[in-house]
Amino acid sequence: MSRILDQRILLLLISFSASVQSTKVLSEWKKCGDPECEKAMSRVQAITDYLGPDCRYLNFKTGEEIMVYSKLSRENENLWTGSKGKDFGYFPRDAVKVEEVFIGEEVEVLTKETDFLCLHEDKNVFE
Repeated sequence: MSRILDQRILLLLISFSASVQSTKVLSEWKKCGDPECEKAMSRVQAITDYLGPDCRYLNFKTGEEIMVYSKLSRENENLWTGSKGKDFGYFPRDAVKVEEVFIGEEVEVLTKETDFLCLHEDKNVFE
């Protein structure tokens, strides 16, 4: 009986750890094309296949086009945020090449808790 309880506790801890990791704040700052981060900053093309570590990340294949809406700054400048069709999420900037730039000047703003929203089967998960 004790062994079964130990296994359940271990599974609970692993599940909790994965949940916290998938909702952690990736950066306190981001750069956008406008203060609300609503305008597309650029259009990029994937130069490699990418599969993100959790549902906050945008998965894509080589050659697909992505619209970029923000770029994390300061702590984590390698991650950009964009969309491909109805999918939206983070991806590494070195996995894409810029095809077209839409804005002349970037605006740096604080991130929000909702920037790190992870959708799990119709449930919203926050840190």
